[in-house]
Amino acid sequence: MMPKNKTLSDDFILLGFSKGQVVCSLLLAVIYTMVLLGNLSVFSIIQVTSHLKTPMYFFLSCLSILDVCYSTVTLPNMLINSITGNRGIAFHRCFLQLYFFVYVGGTESLLLTAMAYDRYVAICNPLRYSSIMNRMFCLYVVMGCCLIGLLNSMSHTMMTLRLSFCDRRYINSFFCDVLPMLEAACSDTKIIRMLLHIDTVLLGASTFLVVMNSYTHIICTILKIHSSEQRLKVFSTCSSQLIVVTLFYITGIFSYNGPKSGDSFYIAQVSSIVYSVLPPLLNPIIYCLRNNDVKTAFKKAITKIYIYIY
Repeated sequence: MMPKNKTLSDDFILLGFSKGQVVCSLLLAVIYTMVLLGNLSVFSIIQVTSHLKTPMYFFLSCLSILDVCYSTVTLPNMLINSITGNRGIAFHRCFLQLYFFVYVGGTESLLLTAMAYDRYVAICNPLRYSSIMNRMFCLYVVMGCCLIGLLNSMSHTMMTLRLSFCDRRYINSFFCDVLPMLEAACSDTKIIRMLLHIDTVLLGASTFLVVMNSYTHIICTILKIHSSEQRLKVFSTCSSQLIVVTLFYITGIFSYNGPKSGDSFYIAQVSSIVYSVLPPLLNPIIYCLRNNDVKTAFKKAITKIYIYIY
Protein backbone atom coordinates (compact mmCIF):
# COMPACT_ATOMS: atom_id res chain seq x y z
CA MET A 1 0.00 0.00 0.00
CA MET A 2 1.30 3.48 -0.89
CA PRO A 3 1.94 5.77 2.10
CA LYS A 4 -0.61 8.46 2.64
CA ASN A 5 0.53 11.87 1.46
CA LYS A 6 0.51 14.23 4.42
CA THR A 7 1.89 17.22 2.59
CA LEU A 8 -1.17 19.42 3.03
CA SER A 9 -2.08 18.39 6.57
CA ASP A 10 1.16 18.28 8.56
CA ASP A 11 3.99 20.63 9.40
CA PHE A 12 7.58 20.25 8.30
CA ILE A 13 10.22 19.77 10.99
CA LEU A 14 13.43 21.81 10.72
CA LEU A 15 16.40 19.94 12.17
CA GLY A 16 18.83 22.84 12.23
CA PHE A 17 18.50 23.78 15.90
CA SER A 18 17.89 21.86 19.09
CA LYS A 19 16.27 23.24 22.24
CA GLY A 20 18.23 25.46 24.60
CA GLN A 21 20.65 27.02 22.13
CA VAL A 22 21.22 30.14 24.23
CA VAL A 23 24.45 31.17 22.55
CA CYS A 24 22.99 30.66 19.07
CA SER A 25 19.89 32.64 20.03
CA LEU A 26 21.94 35.59 21.26
CA LEU A 27 24.18 35.44 18.20
CA LEU A 28 21.22 35.38 15.81
CA ALA A 29 19.56 38.29 17.63
CA VAL A 30 22.77 40.36 17.45
CA ILE A 31 23.32 39.52 13.76
CA TYR A 32 19.74 40.37 12.77
CA THR A 33 19.88 43.66 14.69
CA MET A 34 23.17 44.59 13.02
CA VAL A 35 21.82 43.69 9.58
CA LEU A 36 18.74 45.89 10.08
CA LEU A 37 20.64 48.83 11.55
CA GLY A 38 23.46 48.68 9.01
CA ASN A 39 21.40 48.30 5.85
CA LEU A 40 18.57 50.65 6.82
CA SER A 41 21.11 53.29 7.88
CA VAL A 42 22.89 53.02 4.54
CA PHE A 43 19.61 53.19 2.61
CA SER A 44 18.42 56.23 4.59
CA ILE A 45 21.71 58.11 4.20
CA ILE A 46 21.72 57.55 0.43
CA GLN A 47 18.11 58.73 0.10
CA VAL A 48 18.56 61.99 2.04
CA THR A 49 21.99 62.99 0.69
CA SER A 50 21.85 64.81 -2.62
CA HIS A 51 25.43 64.14 -3.79
CA LEU A 52 24.92 60.38 -3.40
CA LYS A 53 22.38 60.27 -6.25
CA THR A 54 24.72 58.36 -8.56
CA PRO A 55 24.31 54.93 -10.20
CA MET A 56 26.67 53.27 -7.70
CA TYR A 57 24.68 54.48 -4.70
CA PHE A 58 21.38 53.72 -6.42
CA PHE A 59 22.49 50.10 -6.73
CA LEU A 60 23.76 50.15 -3.14
CA SER A 61 20.41 51.40 -1.84
CA CYS A 62 18.66 48.57 -3.71
CA LEU A 63 21.17 46.09 -2.29
CA SER A 64 20.48 47.36 1.23
CA ILE A 65 16.75 46.73 0.87
CA LEU A 66 17.38 43.29 -0.60
CA ASP A 67 19.69 42.43 2.32
CA VAL A 68 17.04 43.46 4.84
CA CYS A 69 14.47 41.26 3.07
CA TYR A 70 17.00 38.44 2.69
CA SER A 71 17.65 38.31 6.43
CA THR A 72 14.01 38.83 7.41
CA VAL A 73 12.93 35.80 5.39
CA THR A 74 15.03 33.41 7.51
CA LEU A 75 16.56 34.92 10.67
CA PRO A 76 13.41 35.70 12.74
CA ASN A 77 12.08 32.16 12.29
CA MET A 78 15.53 30.72 13.02
CA LEU A 79 15.68 32.82 16.18
CA ILE A 80 12.27 31.56 17.36
CA ASN A 81 13.26 27.96 16.65
CA SER A 82 16.51 28.39 18.54
CA ILE A 83 14.84 29.92 21.61
CA THR A 84 11.77 27.70 21.90
CA GLY A 85 13.01 24.45 20.40
CA ASN A 86 9.70 24.27 18.47
CA ARG A 87 11.08 23.45 15.05
CA GLY A 88 7.77 22.84 13.29
CA ILE A 89 6.85 25.07 10.36
CA ALA A 90 3.49 24.98 8.59
CA PHE A 91 3.27 23.82 4.99
CA HIS A 92 2.27 27.22 3.58
CA ARG A 93 4.83 29.10 5.69
CA CYS A 94 7.59 26.78 4.54
CA PHE A 95 6.81 27.35 0.87
CA LEU A 96 6.45 31.09 1.38
CA GLN A 97 9.88 31.11 2.99
CA LEU A 98 11.26 29.05 0.11
CA TYR A 99 9.69 31.36 -2.47
CA PHE A 100 10.97 34.62 -0.98
CA PHE A 101 14.40 33.23 -0.09
CA VAL A 102 15.02 32.04 -3.65
CA TYR A 103 13.56 35.26 -5.07
CA VAL A 104 15.70 37.62 -3.00
CA GLY A 105 18.80 35.45 -3.38
CA GLY A 106 18.49 35.24 -7.15
CA THR A 107 17.77 38.96 -7.48
CA GLU A 108 20.78 39.83 -5.30
CA SER A 109 22.99 37.60 -7.42
CA LEU A 110 22.00 39.54 -10.54
CA LEU A 111 22.26 42.90 -8.77
CA LEU A 112 25.82 42.14 -7.63
CA THR A 113 26.65 41.41 -11.26
CA ALA A 114 25.21 44.79 -12.28
CA MET A 115 27.20 46.51 -9.53
CA ALA A 116 30.41 44.83 -10.72
CA TYR A 117 29.71 46.08 -14.25
CA ASP A 118 29.05 49.57 -12.87
CA ARG A 119 32.48 49.59 -11.17
CA TYR A 120 34.06 48.22 -14.35
CA VAL A 121 32.69 51.09 -16.44
CA ALA A 122 33.56 53.69 -13.78
CA ILE A 123 37.19 52.58 -13.44
CA CYS A 124 38.03 51.17 -16.86
CA ASN A 125 35.97 53.51 -19.06
CA PRO A 126 35.36 56.66 -16.99
CA LEU A 127 34.81 59.04 -19.94
CA ARG A 128 31.73 57.11 -21.05
CA TYR A 129 30.43 56.36 -17.56
CA SER A 130 27.70 59.02 -17.54
CA SER A 131 26.36 58.07 -20.95
CA ILE A 132 26.38 54.31 -20.31
CA MET A 133 25.17 54.24 -16.70
CA ASN A 134 22.35 56.74 -17.11
CA ARG A 135 19.32 56.83 -14.81
CA MET A 136 16.93 54.94 -17.10
CA PHE A 137 19.47 52.22 -17.83
CA CYS A 138 20.07 51.64 -14.11
CA LEU A 139 16.32 51.53 -13.44
CA TYR A 140 15.79 48.97 -16.22
CA VAL A 141 18.68 46.87 -14.88
CA VAL A 142 17.13 46.72 -11.40
CA MET A 143 13.69 45.94 -12.82
CA GLY A 144 15.23 43.19 -14.96
CA CYS A 145 17.00 41.70 -11.94
CA CYS A 146 13.72 41.64 -9.99
CA LEU A 147 11.78 40.11 -12.90
CA ILE A 148 14.31 37.33 -13.53
CA GLY A 149 14.52 36.64 -9.80
CA LEU A 150 10.71 36.43 -9.66
CA LEU A 151 10.48 33.98 -12.57
CA ASN A 152 13.31 31.88 -11.16
CA SER A 153 11.67 31.70 -7.73
CA MET A 154 8.27 30.83 -9.17
CA SER A 155 9.74 27.96 -11.18
CA HIS A 156 11.56 26.50 -8.17
CA THR A 157 8.53 26.84 -5.91
CA MET A 158 6.13 25.31 -8.40
CA MET A 159 8.44 22.36 -9.05
CA THR A 160 8.88 21.75 -5.32
CA LEU A 161 5.13 21.99 -4.74
CA ARG A 162 4.63 19.05 -7.09
CA LEU A 163 6.66 16.75 -4.82
CA SER A 164 5.10 14.36 -2.34
CA PHE A 165 6.12 14.60 1.31
CA CYS A 166 4.96 11.52 3.17
CA ASP A 167 5.48 10.30 6.73
CA ARG A 168 9.05 11.56 6.95
CA ARG A 169 8.78 15.34 6.78
CA TYR A 170 12.15 16.32 8.25
CA ILE A 171 14.09 19.14 6.59
CA ASN A 172 17.78 18.85 7.39
CA SER A 173 18.39 22.60 7.47
CA PHE A 174 17.78 25.77 9.47
CA PHE A 175 15.10 27.00 7.04
CA CYS A 176 13.10 25.87 4.01
CA ASP A 177 15.36 25.80 0.99
CA VAL A 178 15.28 23.89 -2.28
CA LEU A 179 17.96 21.24 -1.78
CA PRO A 180 16.97 20.20 1.79
CA MET A 181 13.33 19.95 0.67
CA LEU A 182 14.33 17.70 -2.22
CA GLU A 183 16.05 15.50 0.34
CA ALA A 184 12.84 15.36 2.38
CA ALA A 185 10.63 14.37 -0.57
CA CYS A 186 9.50 10.78 -1.06
CA SER A 187 8.86 11.17 -4.79
CA ASP A 188 11.36 11.11 -7.65
CA THR A 189 13.45 14.29 -7.78
CA LYS A 190 15.84 13.50 -10.66
CA ILE A 191 14.28 15.94 -13.12
CA ILE A 192 14.04 18.73 -10.55
CA ARG A 193 17.67 18.18 -9.52
CA MET A 194 18.76 18.36 -13.14
CA LEU A 195 16.84 21.61 -13.63
CA LEU A 196 18.34 22.92 -10.38
CA HIS A 197 21.86 22.23 -11.65
CA ILE A 198 21.09 23.97 -14.95
CA ASP A 199 19.63 26.96 -13.12
CA THR A 200 22.68 27.15 -10.84
CA VAL A 201 24.95 27.30 -13.88
CA LEU A 202 22.83 29.95 -15.62
CA LEU A 203 22.06 32.17 -12.63
CA GLY A 204 25.01 31.37 -10.37
CA ALA A 205 28.14 30.29 -12.19
CA SER A 206 27.65 32.47 -15.28
CA THR A 207 26.99 35.65 -13.29
CA PHE A 208 29.97 34.82 -11.06
CA LEU A 209 32.17 34.59 -14.16
CA VAL A 210 30.89 37.98 -15.32
CA VAL A 211 31.73 39.45 -11.90
CA MET A 212 35.21 37.90 -11.92
CA ASN A 213 35.84 39.16 -15.45
CA SER A 214 34.80 42.69 -14.43
CA TYR A 215 37.05 42.70 -11.37
CA THR A 216 39.95 41.25 -13.38
CA HIS A 217 39.77 44.23 -15.75
CA ILE A 218 39.36 46.57 -12.77
CA ILE A 219 42.49 45.21 -11.05
CA CYS A 220 44.49 45.46 -14.29
CA THR A 221 43.42 49.11 -14.60
CA ILE A 222 44.26 49.81 -10.95
CA LEU A 223 47.79 48.47 -11.44
CA LYS A 224 48.33 51.12 -14.12
CA ILE A 225 47.63 53.99 -11.69
CA HIS A 226 50.85 55.90 -11.06
CA SER A 227 50.05 57.11 -7.56
CA SER A 228 50.80 54.28 -5.13
CA GLU A 229 48.54 55.83 -2.48
CA GLN A 230 45.58 56.10 -4.85
CA ARG A 231 46.27 52.63 -6.22
CA LEU A 232 46.29 51.13 -2.73
CA LYS A 233 43.07 52.94 -1.79
CA VAL A 234 41.12 51.74 -4.83
CA PHE A 235 42.55 48.23 -4.63
CA SER A 236 41.65 47.94 -0.93
CA THR A 237 38.02 48.79 -1.65
CA CYS A 238 37.73 46.51 -4.68
CA SER A 239 39.45 43.57 -2.97
CA SER A 240 37.03 43.77 -0.03
CA GLN A 241 34.07 43.82 -2.39
CA LEU A 242 35.50 40.90 -4.34
CA ILE A 243 35.90 38.80 -1.19
CA VAL A 244 32.26 39.31 -0.14
CA VAL A 245 30.93 38.70 -3.65
CA THR A 246 33.05 35.54 -4.02
CA LEU A 247 31.83 34.28 -0.65
CA PHE A 248 28.21 34.87 -1.70
CA TYR A 249 28.53 33.09 -5.04
CA ILE A 250 30.69 30.15 -3.96
CA THR A 251 28.55 29.27 -0.93
CA GLY A 252 25.36 29.82 -2.95
CA ILE A 253 26.51 27.54 -5.77
CA PHE A 254 27.56 24.87 -3.26
CA SER A 255 24.25 25.17 -1.38
CA TYR A 256 22.30 24.23 -4.52
CA ASN A 257 24.77 21.63 -5.80
CA GLY A 258 25.92 20.16 -2.50
CA PRO A 259 25.98 16.54 -1.37
CA LYS A 260 22.71 14.62 -1.38
CA SER A 261 22.97 12.89 1.97
CA GLY A 262 25.31 11.59 4.65
CA ASP A 263 27.66 13.41 6.99
CA SER A 264 28.84 15.76 4.27
CA PHE A 265 25.33 17.20 4.05
CA TYR A 266 26.09 19.12 7.25
CA ILE A 267 28.69 21.03 5.26
CA ALA A 268 25.83 22.17 3.02
CA GLN A 269 24.01 23.38 6.15
CA VAL A 270 26.96 25.53 7.16
CA SER A 271 27.26 26.75 3.57
CA SER A 272 23.59 27.79 3.54
CA ILE A 273 24.08 29.76 6.78
CA VAL A 274 27.13 31.55 5.36
CA TYR A 275 25.25 32.20 2.10
CA SER A 276 22.19 33.67 3.82
CA VAL A 277 23.70 35.49 6.83
CA LEU A 278 27.19 36.84 6.11
CA PRO A 279 26.57 38.90 2.91
CA PRO A 280 23.72 41.01 4.42
CA LEU A 281 25.90 41.53 7.50
CA LEU A 282 29.08 42.47 5.65
CA ASN A 283 27.69 44.39 2.66
CA PRO A 284 27.03 47.67 4.56
CA ILE A 285 30.58 47.58 5.94
CA ILE A 286 32.33 46.65 2.71
CA TYR A 287 30.34 48.70 0.22
CA CYS A 288 29.38 51.77 2.23
CA LEU A 289 30.78 52.24 5.70
CA ARG A 290 34.32 52.10 4.33
CA ASN A 291 33.34 54.72 1.75
CA ASN A 292 34.39 58.26 2.67
CA ASP A 293 31.35 59.89 1.03
CA VAL A 294 28.94 57.70 2.98
CA LYS A 295 30.86 58.16 6.23
CA THR A 296 30.83 61.94 5.80
CA ALA A 297 27.11 61.95 5.07
CA PHE A 298 26.49 59.68 8.04
CA LYS A 299 28.43 61.97 10.40
CA LYS A 300 26.47 65.00 9.15
CA ALA A 301 23.18 63.18 9.71
CA ILE A 302 24.21 62.20 13.26
CA THR A 303 25.24 65.80 13.96
CA LYS A 304 21.89 67.14 12.74
CA ILE A 305 19.99 64.65 14.88
CA TYR A 306 22.10 65.56 17.92
CA ILE A 307 21.51 69.29 17.40
CA TYR A 308 17.78 68.71 16.89
CA ILE A 309 17.48 66.70 20.12
CA TYR A 310 19.63 68.93 22.32
